[in-house]
Amino acid sequence: MAKLYFRYGAMNSSKTALLLTAAYNYEERAQHPVIVKPGIDTKAGEAVSSRIGVERAVDVLLPAEASLEAELRAHRPFDPIDAIFIDEAQFLTPAQVDEAFVIAVQHGIPVLCYGLRGDFMTRSFPGSLRLLEIAHSIEELKTICRCGSKAIFNGRVVGGVFVSHGEQVAIDGQQADYESLCGRCYLEKVGPVQAAGAPEPEEGPALF
Repeated sequence: MAKLYFRYGAMNSSKTALLLTAAYNYEERAQHPVIVKPGIDTKAGEAVSSRIGVERAVDVLLPAEASLEAELRAHRPFDPIDAIFIDEAQFLTPAQVDEAFVIAVQHGIPVLCYGLRGDFMTRSFPGSLRLLEIAHSIEELKTICRCGSKAIFNGRVVGGVFVSHGEQVAIDGQQADYESLCGRCYLEKVGPVQAAGAPEPEEGPALF
């Protein structure tokens, strides 16, 4: 049975580079991958672009409320598709993730999703949360913080300053910049972690 995969990591963990490499490996064996990107991600336009300079046009630019299956079928019939690769999968809606699961299980097509687990406030994206709930296989892609420790958080930088509040979605390199941080550096640079809906923390002594 084909599976739904979620490969997640902080910024700069080579998610897109690994997606492009895996898709190339399929094509090298005369198979037919399909590359999908949520349309909310306007970085690189109708392409997926790795920080190391590798870029490729997407096959399906998925509108926010569109049916994943319908958009895929509009691109080509399912029979010739050997794998579906989804970049920036955190921007999928939960309903689109459910469709990805059905495509893998009922149609026998592996669906490989690459994306972030959490946002700059350490909270899950709806698409990522749903992937964590139902994906057959979950794999962390690792990267390092500025201090050399393993990075697990994404700090948002606006005007050269780390920020802790704002809209959940701000596209990298367009509306904001991001830096991968370990837990210690996140607390130092951004501030306390805070669950959604929790009361604002009182001012206290510096943590470090």
